[in-house]
Amino acid sequence: MRAEAGRSVTSKVLALLDAFSPATPALTLSEMARRTGMPLPTVHRRAAELLAWGALERGDDGRYRIGLRLWEVGSLAPRGLGLRELALPVMEDLYEVTHENVQLAVRQDLELVFIERIAGRHAVPVLTRVGGRFALHATGVGLVLLAHAPAEVQEQVLAAPLERYTDMTITNPRRLRSCLAEVRRTGYAVSDRQVTMDALSVAAPIRVPEGVVAAISLVVAHDRADPVALAPLVQAAGRVVSRALNNSV
Repeated sequence: MRAEAGRSVTSKVLALLDAFSPATPALTLSEMARRTGMPLPTVHRRAAELLAWGALERGDDGRYRIGLRLWEVGSLAPRGLGLRELALPVMEDLYEVTHENVQLAVRQDLELVFIERIAGRHAVPVLTRVGGRFALHATGVGLVLLAHAPAEVQEQVLAAPLERYTDMTITNPRRLRSCLAEVRRTGYAVSDRQVTMDALSVAAPIRVPEGVVAAISLVVAHDRADPVALAPLVQAAGRVVSRALNNSV
């Protein structure tokens, strides 16, 4: 009870929203209570307020889901909005040339966030989704963002346990440090079967005068991938978005 009394209304609302995930997009009030550790009457009151505002929606099955109002608010985030609008035509061009998955991501603290994705109809399946987060050390876009992140960010990632997704995932800090240096030297990153054993990604940076703000990538089937041939395409796309972004300021 004392812990409950010490939580602000804002923290309770955020905890409720944080209870939802791609694996659990629909929850009952009881499930929200269990996930947040809040009493059921509190969850009921806060959920009713979120429902009235549009942050939550309630289906015919009685379960609650994230509402469209949050999508509307989230779309106002300046870092994602302007970048996405400028990058999307370039991403579409890159897709038309390759018919492969095209992804756009930014760094948020020690993770990356995908802010746009074009999925190829016959391309290799990917685990990513728009708005989804992922570790920086495994994906092509993540390696680019980490390679150009502040030194303190790099050291935090290198000092923490590096999650292994496949047998190819780089989990040795010394090897990862060497990989990041290679990304800075060549101007692009290759993630070969580090997330799934059937996929390879090639990524390049998107720059403004202050530094790298995003990364763009192609994700292709490993058995038909040629990173050397794909890298110039991705790098060119990154430069085009960079120019558009700099000209828009």
